[in-house]
Amino acid sequence: MKFKRHIGFLLLLFCLVLENQSEILAQRKGNADSRSTIIEQKINALLAKMSLAEKLGQLQQLDGEGDGRFRPEHLELARKGLLGSTLNVRGAKISNQLQRVAVEQSRLKIPILFGFDVIHGYRTLFPIPLGETASWDLQAAEKSAHIAAQEARSAGVHWTFAPMVDIARDPRWGRIMEGAGEDTFLGAEMAKARVRGFQGTDFSANDRVMACA
Repeated sequence: MKFKRHIGFLLLLFCLVLENQSEILAQRKGNADSRSTIIEQKINALLAKMSLAEKLGQLQQLDGEGDGRFRPEHLELARKGLLGSTLNVRGAKISNQLQRVAVEQSRLKIPILFGFDVIHGYRTLFPIPLGETASWDLQAAEKSAHIAAQEARSAGVHWTFAPMVDIARDPRWGRIMEGAGEDTFLGAEMAKARVRGFQGTDFSANDRVMACA
């Protein structure tokens, strides 16, 4: 009889724990949905204020100098709200200087996205993706992408054009080293690991970059 009472008590306790967890998950989902709704409302309100030229400007990406500096035209376009993103402009001081113009001097204060090819590391160089893939070590791939993201983000980079997920079966193609070879399963698993490493689950984190697979 005592055994049955104990079992009944444990089952009751287990049900209470499950109910509590369900309430917590529902609350988290509700908070996430509410946050998404607020963001969507802000985006729609901003779009309603934008001119056609400003909308087209957000689609414009301008390349920087080879040493990471921006060009004079970057400043003018940022000031007019006609620059959506840059490629190869990097370095905290340089990117902050250009960003300050966009968010303080443009009409709508829309920040610029700074993109850079972070293929197998930023400051710390890791094996090329094809070599890393040969290890079959998904944790190592995720870790190397995270380290690259931390280093790139500290230099003002928000966005990387990696991982490369094309299936490479022709050795004459010059970009084979950027991918994961010819196996679709392994390529997919490595791509998922690298995306997790680059961007994680929270885009607002200051040690992540957006992946563009």
